[in-house]
Amino acid sequence: MSPQSPQPPVGGPVHRSVAALRASVRRKPVPWAVGGLVVVLAVASGGVVAVNAATADQPSAAGSASASRTPLATRTPTSSATPTRTPTATPTAKPTATPTPTASAQAAARTCSVAAAASASGLGRFEGYVMNAATGEELFSRDGGTPAQTGSVMKTLTSATALAVLGGGHTIPTTVTDEGNGSIALVGHGDATLTAGRGSVYPGAPSLGQLAQQVKARLGNTPVRTIVADGTWWSAADAWDPTWPISERTIGYQPNVTALMVDGDRANPAAATSPRSTDPIGRAGVAFRAALADAGVVGASTAQVTQRATTSQNTIAQVQSQPVSTLIGQMIPNSDNTLAEMLARVSSKQAGAGGTAASLTSVYSNALRGYGVDPSGIRIVDGSGESASNAVSPSFVAHLMVPVTRGDKGLGTLAQVLPVAGVSGTLSSRFTGANAVARGKVHAKTGWIDSANTLGGYIDAADGTKLTFAFYAIGSPRAAALPALDTVTAAVYRCGGSLTGS
Repeated sequence: MSPQSPQPPVGGPVHRSVAALRASVRRKPVPWAVGGLVVVLAVASGGVVAVNAATADQPSAAGSASASRTPLATRTPTSSATPTRTPTATPTAKPTATPTPTASAQAAARTCSVAAAASASGLGRFEGYVMNAATGEELFSRDGGTPAQTGSVMKTLTSATALAVLGGGHTIPTTVTDEGNGSIALVGHGDATLTAGRGSVYPGAPSLGQLAQQVKARLGNTPVRTIVADGTWWSAADAWDPTWPISERTIGYQPNVTALMVDGDRANPAAATSPRSTDPIGRAGVAFRAALADAGVVGASTAQVTQRATTSQNTIAQVQSQPVSTLIGQMIPNSDNTLAEMLARVSSKQAGAGGTAASLTSVYSNALRGYGVDPSGIRIVDGSGESASNAVSPSFVAHLMVPVTRGDKGLGTLAQVLPVAGVSGTLSSRFTGANAVARGKVHAKTGWIDSANTLGGYIDAADGTKLTFAFYAIGSPRAAALPALDTVTAAVYRCGGSLTGS
């Protein structure tokens, strides 16, 4: 997510204190370099390799800043000093029916340690898990079975859930109904990409102009006196999670999660990071009124806009979002919080759970179990990973990545859009210096909240072994955590299938 210059929101300026502005600068990705940090990696031969720390990842201008980080000022970072601990060898879940090598085979083959890299102070309180995707063998665990905050690695679970519940071809409608007596209603069903046509960060999104033209064709010269904005497809009572900082909305990384909005409720629809309002539904109604007036609908320019549920079944206009597979392709590389929350709520609604935030743990668990992993113990507060109250173990993420690498049940959609080290998305500028050896070989989702930096995905290791992994650096400053995460991941790449947990 790359921040772009926020514009004042429609309907009024956004007020920020100097302190808030300074806080936002501290939180958001900016170019920086870490000099002089040296991490010593222990390798199989018993020698050492000195690795200079690289510059941190600076997401691309496509808007990738959104939740590869997400500030959570309410959380207090823990000390960055991390004692060496005994690796944990118990995963929370394993894919079914995967063979496990014998103990003698493991002992003979596994001789490459990443203990030094995994003990770097920059990792803070480190949790990590690595497994062989082909055999299901656990190769490394450092508190890997402990559920913890995921940051935007959560978006991989959100994608997998949406693919299971909705399917990659599913589209999200926005409709207009004729209420009679000069009243029409704009009815949302969770498509945050619907655009007013003044630019959009979602290429190919449906527009209010398309709806307005259909309304004009149906109504002819019949005047419109009232425009209803209906965002009741799910309740707006839990549109904002209390664990999210308000600055996420005022700066522009997250909207109120309502079933009807236009351009993700951005003040500047062409900027990925742009201030959002407290009334997405009302703003959508006003934007639709302008589109109707532009289309020549009689009376539209002076029509009253109101918010309520519609009871009419007389649909006179309809547009569809792009398919879920395309939305995932827009969400993952750019770490878009808005799409993540919408896919989570639409999945809940379609699963019969009402679209509430409280339903997400159950909805995700039921969906993810279908991929052969055990979701016991996970806690899902939101779809984006913004909340530090989310709890998913590194082991679970690594096990979920096994069917992702195989493309099971549509998961190839997710595998194809994961950021690639040094190449794309939120990893495009990561893995530099000595860690550049793993460029093009690490496919993973980044995560950043104030209290944790995370990375989870799969590695095409140097010896040809496909590894799945998740690493959480909890309580360490981002400037220290990112190069430390890259270093331990590159060390795992070098070890491949000979990685040992000791």
